Amino acid sequence: MKISAKAEYAVRAALELAASHAGGLPLKAEAISRAQEIPAKFLESILLDLRRADLVRSQRGAVGGYWLARPAVEVTIADVIRAVDGPLAYVRGERPEQVEYNGPAEHLADVWVALRASIRAVLETSTLADVLEGSLPSPVRALVADPESWAPH
Repeated sequence: MKISAKAEYAVRAALELAASHAGGLPLKAEAISRAQEIPAKFLESILLDLRRADLVRSQRGAVGGYWLARPAVEVTIADVIRAVDGPLAYVRGERPEQVEYNGPAEHLADVWVALRASIRAVLETSTLADVLEGSLPSPVRALVADPESWAPH
């Protein structure tokens, strides 16, 4: 799986919003852009996608800005990525369970489905709060602790 720039920026923007929630005031797009070094025009598109997915709310005006629509403990990294990029795993633009092969490749779709399941096991269990607090779920921490996870294969 490749994480698109838009998805990576979206997660960083959502984390910035989650971190600023303690102040109680909406966060201006300019502040998110500066803090996370996200190009302003790109951030506008991301925030619109996050709003459409009901992950972010916004308010116009002098005291306006953006905030998370739900508590950070309820927003997974998968939620954010899906909001800007759609499904987590595609094969030639199709969902893994929709791909069919013949002959020796007949069971290859099973590999793609398993790959998606492993991606989901990490991204659907890791919330914005987990990342902010540095307390990822134990299966995710175990993957991070494995030296093989860091090998650039």
